[in-house]
Amino acid sequence: MGHAAGLRAGTRYAFSRDFKKKGMIPLSTYLRVYKVGDIVDVVANGAVQKGMPYKVYHGKTGVVYNVTKSAVGVILYRQVGNRYLEKRINVRVEHVRVSRSREDFLKRVKENAAKQKKAKTEGTHEHLKRQPVPPREARTVSIKDNVPESITAIPYETTI
Repeated sequence: MGHAAGLRAGTRYAFSRDFKKKGMIPLSTYLRVYKVGDIVDVVANGAVQKGMPYKVYHGKTGVVYNVTKSAVGVILYRQVGNRYLEKRINVRVEHVRVSRSREDFLKRVKENAAKQKKAKTEGTHEHLKRQPVPPREARTVSIKDNVPESITAIPYETTI
């Protein structure tokens, strides 16, 4: 038998709706305002076939470069051979969600700014670079009530 290699081949699970997420799409999806420069995740919504991204862009993160009435233009990078090419795709807002990839970075920036301000007022020099986890503290293991055991393999036996 032949194997169909159509536009949506291999998307049985990628484009299907999640458990208990079937049915109406929440209005917040349509009411969200996207601006040029926003970082978004392209995640295809199987309930809406119009304006759906091609399967290789499913799950990718990109930057909004164009906003229209019901769709957004997103700049993504796609691996072609040994290089990444910039691709510009237009997808409807149902297939896009605001990315949370920068949340941790922005939180760290705010914390560092607060630390820097505090260090400046106190006149102390605080190190703002992230430090690797230091080695654990030294400790002594007592064998007073903890006798060492010899561990050996159990010999093979058939219990038939």
